Amino acid sequence: MHSTDDNGITIKLADENATLACAQRLAALIKPGLVVYLRGELGAGKTTMVRGILNALGYVGRVKSPTYTLLEIYTIGNLQLRHFDLYRLKNPEEWEGAGFDDEFNAENILLIEWPEQAQGYVPAPDIEVRFEILSEGRDVNIVALSKLGEQCLTQL
Repeated sequence: MHSTDDNGITIKLADENATLACAQRLAALIKPGLVVYLRGELGAGKTTMVRGILNALGYVGRVKSPTYTLLEIYTIGNLQLRHFDLYRLKNPEEWEGAGFDDEFNAENILLIEWPEQAQGYVPAPDIEVRFEILSEGRDVNIVALSKLGEQCLTQL
């Protein structure tokens, strides 16, 4: 079940399978250069969503959270995906020393968990996916924040 309004699309996710199904729908919209922010509390489903997107695109390996490495790189056919988990990023110097700016180009698809940890360093999002933990399941709100994002969401 989902609803649409000026604040994007809100989808009720009953369980992990529902999150993976939502991820599959999002994967169909992925385009080079797309920047997706994933927001929500610890355990809300951000990494599960990324795993679902990658699997739906055809990635068959293990998808792990880059909590300690901050970045995992995936190549699926002609697509270049970058999965950032910035939860443990402590200060701007860590960001600058890591060389992540090299990953920001029109070819790479960026899936960024905890983008607020690198505010001012990460590119602006095209799509923001916000998770809210409920007493039963999750709500996920998907908002387009650019023309590219709008093009994607109109197909969702």
